[in-house]
Amino acid sequence: MRFSGPRLIAISFLLLVSCTNNTNTTFHASHEERKKDAPFSDAVQVGNLFFLAGQVGIDGATRKLVAGGIQAETRQVCDNIVEVLAHHQMTTDNVVKCTVILADIKDFAAFNEVYKEYFPNKPARTTFAASGLAVGAKIEIECIAAR
Repeated sequence: MRFSGPRLIAISFLLLVSCTNNTNTTFHASHEERKKDAPFSDAVQVGNLFFLAGQVGIDGATRKLVAGGIQAETRQVCDNIVEVLAHHQMTTDNVVKCTVILADIKDFAAFNEVYKEYFPNKPARTTFAASGLAVGAKIEIECIAAR
């Protein structure tokens, strides 16, 4: 069975709610000073699970979307995820689930070439296309990691 859009969000919410029973929830401050006042957390910890916010291909040094198309953006997105995981003493080996949103499903094969370099353990994954990603991005990835 495939889930997308509102159903996927509802399922993710139910997973989060079910994990919070008798478990402490920690909303971690961002490791980046510029994001300290953002209206979201880079990572929310529920027990041993970490729910990472979606990342787009913005270079932290320039604060701009990287040039070069889907593969360059995918690489930057994955580097951003690696940085958030490292801040919490984890690696991509800790990732158990990814949700991937592509601006164009035709980019699936090109994205996958880069993605598999970062996630050799093959975490569970949902991939779908949607228009109108933040800052004109071609891709956004969010992850759930377990420690």
